[in-house]
Amino acid sequence: MNLELEGHQVIEAHNGLEAMEAVRTKLPDIVLLDVMMPELDGFETLRMLREVSNIPVIMLTAKGEENDRVYGLELGADDYITKPFGPRELSSRIKAVLRRFSSPTASPQESLLQIDDRLSIDFNRREVLINGKVQKLRPTEYRLLYHFIENAGWTIPHDQILAKVWGYEYRDEAHYVRLYVNYLRDKIEEDPANPKYILTERGVGYRFIDFRHQTPKSSRE
Repeated sequence: MNLELEGHQVIEAHNGLEAMEAVRTKLPDIVLLDVMMPELDGFETLRMLREVSNIPVIMLTAKGEENDRVYGLELGADDYITKPFGPRELSSRIKAVLRRFSSPTASPQESLLQIDDRLSIDFNRREVLINGKVQKLRPTEYRLLYHFIENAGWTIPHDQILAKVWGYEYRDEAHYVRLYVNYLRDKIEEDPANPKYILTERGVGYRFIDFRHQTPKSSRE
């Protein structure tokens, strides 16, 4: 009711199978996915969704344990919200996720940026190329990589990454940064356990290699 009062059109599904069918036939902009559902629980539904779609997903869960929240994010959820929650909090989360997916990211001066002989980024097509082959990134992963490249050589604090990539609503969600840095490393690093592109500055944040041969700097706003 509250979402409809804000102008959203809401489609209801009573279990995971109905949710999969609704996504296929109704093509919604975002999915609010409860964990506790009959037939298919939210985690299994999310797993199936991610096999066919990059649609943004917010998990709704009564489980407050960090392991459950992290598990949903690892399966491909874009956000989660723990019950009980108020309509303003839910609305804020929906707007933040949709903003990340819909707002265009300005391209750097170069449309095709060659990091080294292995990694390049085509900003016109929003594609990452590893040895000339497309490596598929989810929208949030792409935004995070873009922010790293835009600030190559600088150490970017965790809170600044959250504000720029997720929005100020997420300033206390530091684990988002850790998870998505791991996702990016798994996709672009030759050896994710020993990264050469995205470097950890312990206790501060992360730094993308200074591929333009600038003098490394500590941080900037």
